[in-house]
Amino acid sequence: MDSIFDTLMALPLFQGVSRIKLSELVEKVPFHFKKYYDGNSIIAAGDKCTSVCFLVSGQVKIDYPCQNRKIHIIETISAPNVIGPEYLFGKTTAYPFSVVANGMCGTLQVAKSDYVNMLQTDKVFLFNILNMLSRNNQLSTSSMLSVTRGSIAERIAQMVAMLTHADCTDIRISFRQKDLSTMLGSQRTSFINALEHMKDEGLVEYSINEIIVKDRKRLLEKLRNFG
Repeated sequence: MDSIFDTLMALPLFQGVSRIKLSELVEKVPFHFKKYYDGNSIIAAGDKCTSVCFLVSGQVKIDYPCQNRKIHIIETISAPNVIGPEYLFGKTTAYPFSVVANGMCGTLQVAKSDYVNMLQTDKVFLFNILNMLSRNNQLSTSSMLSVTRGSIAERIAQMVAMLTHADCTDIRISFRQKDLSTMLGSQRTSFINALEHMKDEGLVEYSINEIIVKDRKRLLEKLRNFG
């Protein structure tokens, strides 16, 4: 039982909640634990978000398609984490990305109705979700406003900031040069020159159809003086 409490208290949206409150929730709220094996599909793009999905063990790969699925941003996230809580509410409740298990992993899912009830039982739950939704929205807004401005490196950094988790690893952008250079509003020659410069700085590795982000933190530092 202690291990369950420790797992819950480490999860985003549960942090700061007392052990007493968690004990009450375990007794009252249906928590659905699921186990997945490497390559198993957890969420398919277009699935409706009907529950809060927490990653409680292992790792998953998230594939975010852009530009009519011509460009894909792929990341790996590790437990403890929460997957796509911003799609639980609002007009659009379909996940725009797919999630597959990266090795064996486990999730905890709480149905939307049960989660809404939880929000009303303790202000900590409410503050946690409001802070997360506000942070994600503010980051997405600033990134969208900037993705066609600044240098090519800054635009790529904005994409990474907008579509990946802060603690993710193994970030890959899969593309055709024509599609990504068009999306970034640059000529292909300028695009390749920018990638070569970023490679020299140790920020990325790249091939004809893929960019591998080696250092997310340093890449995003390029945004500090943006604008």
